Amino acid sequence: MIAWVRTVIFRILFYGASVPIVLSAPLSARFGRRAMHVHAHVWIATHRFLARWILGVRVRIEGKRPAGTYLFAVKHQAMFETLEMAQRIDGPLIVMKRELIDMPFWGRTARAYGAIGVDRDASSKALRQMLKEAAVARAENRSVLIFPEGTRVAVGAAPPLRSGFAGLYKALNMPVVPVALDSGHCMPRKGPSRPGVITIRFLDPIPAGLPREEIEARVHAAINALEPAAGDTPLAE
Repeated sequence: MIAWVRTVIFRILFYGASVPIVLSAPLSARFGRRAMHVHAHVWIATHRFLARWILGVRVRIEGKRPAGTYLFAVKHQAMFETLEMAQRIDGPLIVMKRELIDMPFWGRTARAYGAIGVDRDASSKALRQMLKEAAVARAENRSVLIFPEGTRVAVGAAPPLRSGFAGLYKALNMPVVPVALDSGHCMPRKGPSRPGVITIRFLDPIPAGLPREEIEARVHAAINALEPAAGDTPLAE
């Protein structure tokens, strides 16, 4: 019951604070991308503050984010990392669901920040469009953030990577930094949030130019480094 009370209070405060932040984003966009990044970091800081002091969720960083431009491939268990990683990587282009990009008002704001839309159906047309939009990363020398599993998954789940990841990796010709995390233990997709520590682990960069099977296998193993070992009982969602 206490966990649910904390979760409801967190959601009311976070989404309540998000309304003016999101609605005012177009004003920041008028002053350029740097202003947009500052605006986004205010939103991220709000989420982090409320998660810490309402939910009792803290963050532990393992490894070190390398300097330079990379394709960051991140495990996806909660909404937490969609915000947190944007700040940890310092303003990357973010690959997200096309449905979010197409939302009125919000989608326009996301594009101004630097979001790349991708369809869930992974059709050839959808992939070509994603690669076209991602080409701006090369021109602007920005890192790219992708959740290669395509959607949030439960603790213990390790689905195969979506096909769009390999295409993006090849098109960008960037080394990959896998990022493992365990946010689902504290902030599961279903059910109340729980106090605890979320670990974010930056792993060693993987070079560009590897065959598809090899890059997918290495990234899959790396982003699942914090998943429960065989025989362990994962937390249910």
